[in-house]
Amino acid sequence: MERITYKDAGVDISAAEEAVERIKQVVRSTHTPRVLSDIGLFAGFFDGNFTGLRHPVLTSSIDGVGTKVKIAIALDRHDTVGQDLVNHCVNDVMTSGSSPLFFLDYIGTSQLKPAIVEQIITGIAKACRENQCALVGGEMAEMPGLYPPGEYDLVGAIVGVVDKDQIIDGTKIRAGDVLLGLPSSGLHTNGYSLARKVLLEHAGLTLDSHVEELGTTLGEELLRIHRSYKRAIETTLAAGGVEGIAHITGGGIEGNTRRLLAPGLKLNLRWGEWEEPPIFQLIRRLGRVPEEDMRRTFNLGIGLVLICRAENADQLVGTLRGIGETPVLIGEVVENRA
Repeated sequence: MERITYKDAGVDISAAEEAVERIKQVVRSTHTPRVLSDIGLFAGFFDGNFTGLRHPVLTSSIDGVGTKVKIAIALDRHDTVGQDLVNHCVNDVMTSGSSPLFFLDYIGTSQLKPAIVEQIITGIAKACRENQCALVGGEMAEMPGLYPPGEYDLVGAIVGVVDKDQIIDGTKIRAGDVLLGLPSSGLHTNGYSLARKVLLEHAGLTLDSHVEELGTTLGEELLRIHRSYKRAIETTLAAGGVEGIAHITGGGIEGNTRRLLAPGLKLNLRWGEWEEPPIFQLIRRLGRVPEEDMRRTFNLGIGLVLICRAENADQLVGTLRGIGETPVLIGEVVENRA
């Protein structure tokens, strides 16, 4: 009788073990004395002694990079999506006023390839170091039959901490407050299904096509790394006066910023006050995408929105310019009289 092994079924435990060996040192490079466990245990340990915080509150967030991984797979370049993942999660958790503490990743694939895993984790670790966030664990799942051959999914979870009386949740926002937008680096990690549909399927471009108005190849543009706004948020928090922070992801500028508003308030956005990166203009033109879809799908060049009192705006703008940011007044909060 024929014997069937786990490897025959499509799962190679040896490949998983090789992948772990490849990433051990790069994962350790993100550790600080507060990480109390090494890679390979069933759980990660992080010292919970928050000296200096009166009432520490843990915050958390989880997200992925969506179909941007299909661009990475097509180009066989896997180091940037790991950076995207960490920066996205850092931005999310810091909208509450938190500082990031530690990060965990999940890679699901049809066939585990240690060299690709190593690239992904190298990117994750790089961004963790840049954001002062420890990579304390993760999961590599090989599931043939669930994921298409050659493809993978990438997800991350982050935990942060904030003093209870320093939480930013939008409850102090009122009519008359203004919105300051910080520029994105491009698509970030949202809208790739529409972008691929328009650019690759409809317009027939290839990832190695050099696009004049982009000044680079389409592939390089689509792999631009999702910005981390950690420094900008920390500078903003130190300056004070910020009532709300919105990370602009799926749902666009209005959809994400509106989540912070109490009933009776709405946004008055000044569309056109900032210069959109060319990638958005290209998608709009080649796909004849309705403006409503553009605004609901993409960040359109604004990756983070800060809400503050109108009288504090000039000072905050000056502070942000001092660290190289270029904030733009993109709207205000008004009463919803409807």
